[in-house]
Amino acid sequence: MTDYARRHIRFGWWSLLVFATAGLVLETLHGFKVRAYLDVSNETRRLMWTLAHAHGTLLALVHVIFGVTVRGAGEWTGRTLRPISSALMGASVLLPGGFFLGGIVFYSGDPGLGILLVPFGAVLLIAALFLIARATGDTKTPPAR
Repeated sequence: MTDYARRHIRFGWWSLLVFATAGLVLETLHGFKVRAYLDVSNETRRLMWTLAHAHGTLLALVHVIFGVTVRGAGEWTGRTLRPISSALMGASVLLPGGFFLGGIVFYSGDPGLGILLVPFGAVLLIAALFLIARATGDTKTPPAR
């Protein structure tokens, strides 16, 4: 059986590295006053990329917390974990990815077509959170040692 706890902890830490690095890049663009990022005409890009960074960072932490929860939650089956894992992974790609793509090319202050990925990612995240909340009530508590 797949080790979901290990998968999500590993994915979470690598994602955190990627999105923390993205934050450093955004700060560098700001620090060097890069016009493609800071000009008023590029406000949409700045907002979209900031949202991508923030959502990616938060979702990375959710993965780590989920991995730790799975390890300590008792006996969750693959049947319980598979849809949660898939939904969390999908949300972690679609939410920040949609924001990032929406900021690459934009039209008169409106984000680009990549923004269409965001609602799908949001639905996957809400579904994963619901399934996690429901599963935490169904677990058997491991015996005390």
